[in-house]
Amino acid sequence: MKKKKKGSGNKKGPSISVYQEPILDTLHKSPDRALNYKQIAKRIGVTDVQERARLAQTLNKMKGDGLLREVERGKYQLKFKPAPKLIGKVDMTSTGAAYVKVDGLERDVYISPRKVRQALPGDIVKVHAYANSKGNRVEGEIVEVLERARETFVGTLTINTTSKVAFMVPDNRNMPVDFFIPLGEMMRAQDGDKVIVKMMSWPERAHNPIGHVITVLGRPGEMETEMHSILAEFDFPMYFPENVEREAERIPEIISDEEIAKRRDFREITTFTIDPDDAKDFDDALSIRKLDNGNWEIGVHIADVSHYVQPGTALDEEAISRATSVYLVDRVIPMLPEKLSNKVCSLRPNEEKLVFSAVFEMDEKANVINEWFGRCIINSDQRFTYDEAQAIIEGGEGPLKDEVLTMHELAKQLRAKRFDNGAIAFEKEEVKFRLDEKGNPIEVYLKQYKDSNKLIEEFMLLANKQVATFIGRPKQGQAKTFVYRIHDNPVQERLEMLVTIAAQLDYKVELGPRRILTDSLNKLLADVKGKGEENMLSTMAIRCMAKAEYSTDNIGHFGLGFEYYTHFTSPIRRYPDVMVHRLLQRYLDGGKSAYKKDYDELCLHSSDMEKKATEAERASTKYMQAKYLQDHIGEEFEGLISGVTEWGIFVEIKANKCEGMIRLKDLPDDFYDYNEDTMSVIGSTTGNTYQLGDAVIVKVMNVSLEKRQIDLAVTGWPD
Repeated sequence: MKKKKKGSGNKKGPSISVYQEPILDTLHKSPDRALNYKQIAKRIGVTDVQERARLAQTLNKMKGDGLLREVERGKYQLKFKPAPKLIGKVDMTSTGAAYVKVDGLERDVYISPRKVRQALPGDIVKVHAYANSKGNRVEGEIVEVLERARETFVGTLTINTTSKVAFMVPDNRNMPVDFFIPLGEMMRAQDGDKVIVKMMSWPERAHNPIGHVITVLGRPGEMETEMHSILAEFDFPMYFPENVEREAERIPEIISDEEIAKRRDFREITTFTIDPDDAKDFDDALSIRKLDNGNWEIGVHIADVSHYVQPGTALDEEAISRATSVYLVDRVIPMLPEKLSNKVCSLRPNEEKLVFSAVFEMDEKANVINEWFGRCIINSDQRFTYDEAQAIIEGGEGPLKDEVLTMHELAKQLRAKRFDNGAIAFEKEEVKFRLDEKGNPIEVYLKQYKDSNKLIEEFMLLANKQVATFIGRPKQGQAKTFVYRIHDNPVQERLEMLVTIAAQLDYKVELGPRRILTDSLNKLLADVKGKGEENMLSTMAIRCMAKAEYSTDNIGHFGLGFEYYTHFTSPIRRYPDVMVHRLLQRYLDGGKSAYKKDYDELCLHSSDMEKKATEAERASTKYMQAKYLQDHIGEEFEGLISGVTEWGIFVEIKANKCEGMIRLKDLPDDFYDYNEDTMSVIGSTTGNTYQLGDAVIVKVMNVSLEKRQIDLAVTGWPD
């Protein structure tokens, strides 16, 4: 190693890189003019001779990095001219930087913290993109906020009584600023209260937006406070507007003879529902009868929400806005008022109900011989819980035993065909809580997915697929506008990472055409079942998958292996299903294709709201997990590493499925570096490695209810 010269570095000037952003700013302001280093130095106020030399070096380096082009000797321009009319959506990071997603650009535009200006998460903004660093990142700055994603924000109030200043610190860790709250705008909130704040203004030169308290949620950490703050954080309303409730109350519960006469009558045909034991909204029912030719007639009957919720009504506008029901751990926030979701539309036993149905004639091998779609009336004979139906499937006695067993056999054959056709066999794990009378968690367990669940799932999948195929399959004339549930191909980079890591553990994943890939993934999932590496490889396989969403442009459903797929079966809790019912009836009546653009916007909104609902549900689960472990601080558990990041590793405790984090700086034996390629952290001195899927012993160190956070420490490894 070369010895450093004595005295070198004593007078250290700014590094070359400090001039990069000022240079980009300067050239950005004169995109059609080439400037030399003297002109740039003058504009950014660099007068020192040595610093001008560094600036010239920076220009040369930026040319080499592909940021600038030398138009003529010593004169530079941006290699990528600014695009002043780029418009996109802001995604903030916890560092204060942001990415703006712009339609038509392959990569999101990176915005450094000081160029975010007054944008907040989710805002629609105008962006100037001005650089592409080494071909792998488009950079830019936000020049205007066009549309705020929201006007209300949730957080904790901090009051300094001495200086008479109050701020609200947002719960969202990606919010780059706190809100200044004038003392007269606090609505009697106390220091430390959780509150909802509405933004009033954001003066141009002010660092903080100004807001006023509109709701006091309560003290941080308390159950009601935290559940309401989760709803507010993700913009889900806690109550229905009065006009919506009034409209719902006016809906008659008695079905008129005129309406019955318009429908196919299934009231005398054996019909039943199977749902969770605590369910109140029964979306779907199944009917079954033997036909004279020996085949089975199977009816999939879905609550006819579109009969009661008409376009243009307050009910419909509210349902569009919510787009989905939200299932927090201890409560449901329904898409529709209780009068509809739990009474009028719910397919309760021994009550006449209006339904939209998919009726199939099936042979003994579960082949669909004929199908019919339309509006019906039913009267359910039996309401089963999943456990009750499962007991019959496992050999027990119960009502409608023969019918349940017949449906079970048909469902098994449907399932086998689905996997033969390339569906992926991901196991569904859902964390559930047993609560005491006060709503506190006393047990955490995994919901078991049994044959009774699979029975319902297969017939719902069949109805969804056949409805989508009926509308979507090319016929005479142009395809009609429809709402599909689509699932894109896996992310190639993540698949390649899975191949590499699986190979290190002596498993083979083949990339190739869809069928080769799905067969290979199914074999991997079967081979790792019950083994130590199951968690890591199955988690990685799931993370390879794209997110399912709603669209009028059908690309099929990769995970299910269906060419056409939609959501037809849950209109009480999903607005896309209401759209599907309306479109299906329109086309059954011979109507023209609906206006595609209207449904494009509704699909995008529904996909966004579904994502928000998932995040809210996950937040409520994290809160309950933290609350459960509050009584277990200091205890040790065996866990599996469920996530690895540059700042810490996440561990899921085997016994209760609670997940906590160990910060890298808290690992006592070494300094650890993050390796994205192997999804691991590696000790710089010892070489010790913590990798996704590894088993570890952890101690619960601390729990924060308001942050929904569990802090762990590694204490060892299982024997």
